Amino acid sequence: MPTPTLLLLRHGESTANAAGLFTGVFDAELTARGRAEAANAAGLIRTAGLVPDATFTSPLSRAAHTARIVLDALGRQDEEVTTDWRLTERSYGALTGRAKEEVLAEFGEELFLEWRRSLGTRPPAMSDAQFERLRAAPPFDALPDAAMPRTESLRDVMVRVQPVLTDVVEPALAAGRSVLVVAHGNSLRAVVGLLDGSDEDELRALNIPTGQPLVYDVDASGQPVPRSGRYLDPETAHQAARVIAAEGGT
Repeated sequence: MPTPTLLLLRHGESTANAAGLFTGVFDAELTARGRAEAANAAGLIRTAGLVPDATFTSPLSRAAHTARIVLDALGRQDEEVTTDWRLTERSYGALTGRAKEEVLAEFGEELFLEWRRSLGTRPPAMSDAQFERLRAAPPFDALPDAAMPRTESLRDVMVRVQPVLTDVVEPALAAGRSVLVVAHGNSLRAVVGLLDGSDEDELRALNIPTGQPLVYDVDASGQPVPRSGRYLDPETAHQAARVIAAEGGT
C-alpha cells in the first residue's frame, strides 16, 4: 500500500482577496486568477503523484469551488467531497467585508496587526444587523449556530479545527487514504499550528498563500509528521507568503 500523505491547500484568490477586504465568513467567489491558481495546484499535485483519496473542504464557495476544480483536473470528477463547517475561515467580526486599508487608517497599525496576527485577540464583534444578514445567507443558513461566531481569535479557530484533525483527517490517514484539505488562510494557519506544535511567535509569522499545495508526510501509525510540511512549488509559495507578510499577514 502506498504511504498516505496529507495535502493542505488554501483556496485560490477570491474577489474579496483581490479587493483587499477582510473576508472571513463573507462568501466571496473565486476570481479568474483564483480559478487558474486552483488548476495550477492540480498540476503540481499530479506531477508529485499525490492524487488524494479523500477530500475535505470548507463550505464557503471559494474553498468548495477550488476543491472541485482540483479534483476535476485530476480526473476525479466522481470523488465525493466532504464538507465540514469547522474548516470555515475565521470570523473577523465587525471587520468582515471592510477594506483593510480603511481599518488600518481608522485604528492604527498596532491594533490592526494585533487583530490579524495575534493568537488570542478577537476583533470587535459583529453588530446584530451584520450577524443576522450573514447568518441568513448561504452557506450559513443551512449550518449549525456554532458555524457563525460573532468574532474569533486564531486560538478559537484552533479549538474549532482540532476535532477535524483528530476525528476526521487522522482516521482517514490511518486507513491508508491520502487526504486533501481545502480551506482558508486562517483555518489552515490553525491546522499547521496544531500539526507543528507552533508557538505564538511562529503563528504570527505564518502566512499561507492562495493556491499553493502544502504536503505533510505521514508516519507508520497514520499521524502527520510534525514540521514535515513542504510546498510543492516552494519558490513561488514562499515569495507569495512574503507578499502577504508585507501587507500585514493573512
